Amino acid sequence: MNARKVIAILGPTGSGKSDLALAVAQAFDGEVVGCDSLQIYRYFDIGTAKLPPAERRGIPHHLIDILNPDQIFTAGEYARVARRVLDDVSARGRLPVVAGGTGFYFRALVDGLFPGPSRDQDLRDRLAVRERRKPGAVYRLLGRFDPESAARIHPHDFPKLLRALEVCLLTRRATTDLFREGRDALRGYDVLKIGLAPPRDQLYERLDRRTEKLFQGGLVEEVQGILARGFAASSKPFESHGYRQALQLLSGELNLKEAVFYAQRNTRRYAKRQMTWFRQEQQMEWFSGFGNDSVTQHAVMHRAGRF
Repeated sequence: MNARKVIAILGPTGSGKSDLALAVAQAFDGEVVGCDSLQIYRYFDIGTAKLPPAERRGIPHHLIDILNPDQIFTAGEYARVARRVLDDVSARGRLPVVAGGTGFYFRALVDGLFPGPSRDQDLRDRLAVRERRKPGAVYRLLGRFDPESAARIHPHDFPKLLRALEVCLLTRRATTDLFREGRDALRGYDVLKIGLAPPRDQLYERLDRRTEKLFQGGLVEEVQGILARGFAASSKPFESHGYRQALQLLSGELNLKEAVFYAQRNTRRYAKRQMTWFRQEQQMEWFSGFGNDSVTQHAVMHRAGRF
C-alpha cells in the first residue's frame, strides 16, 4: 500500500510559514495542521501572528485555539492529537499541510518521543528553588549526569534543561540513552519537509517591524482582556516574547519603549534558536526566501508537485 503524504512548512518566526502553507493547501487540496505551541491557545491572537479565520481562504485549520491559557499541552500530547488529525485529513482524501515553528512538537509528531517518566512536580519545584538560589545549577547538574544533553540544550533554555534533568533523576539514566532505545515514529506517511531560511538581516528587520506593530495594534489591550477573563499572569503562554513584555508594561516594570526593545531582542534570539534547531532536522529541503514571496512559492509548488 502506498504511503500517505504530508507536507511540512517549517522555519523561524516571521518567515512566512502561514502564507506558504495556505498556498500549498489551496494548490493541492490540503488542510493546514498547526504546529505551534502558542497558537493552540485561545485568546492569544495578536502576539502569536495567528491568521484570522476570515483570511484562511476557507481552508480548514486544525490544532489552533484548542486550549484555554491555563492548560498544559506537552509535546507527547501534541503528537497523539496531531497524528489523529493527519489520519482524519488523509482519510478524506485531502493533503495534511503541517505548518509551524515549534521544532519539538514536529519532532514528536514525526520521530516520536522516548518513553520517559511522567512529570514529577515536587521534584521540579525543588529544582526550581535550587535554580533561583544558584542560577545555572540545573545546567551544571545536567552536565554531570548527562553531558551529551547538556551540550545539546542551550544553557538558558530552562524548561528543556529541567525536563532532561528530571528524566535523569527519576530513571537514573541519561536522557540520551533513553532516546537511543527507540521511539514511536510516525508510520504510513511520507513527509516532505520544507524549510524557510530567509536572509537573517531581512528576517530580523521584519521581526522588529512586526513587534513594534504588535504594541501599536492592540497587544496590550489583548493581554488586559485575557487577564479580565480570569486567567493568571503566570499562565504558560504569557511566558512568550511580546506577551511577557506587555505584562511588564502593565505592571509598570517597563515603559513602552523598553517593552518594545526587549520584545524585539528576544524575538530575534528566538528566531535564531529556531533556525539552529531546524538545521539539525534530517532531510529538510531549504528555500532561501520568505513564504509570501512569489519566487519562493513557485519553487515550493514545483517541488511539492513532484512529491
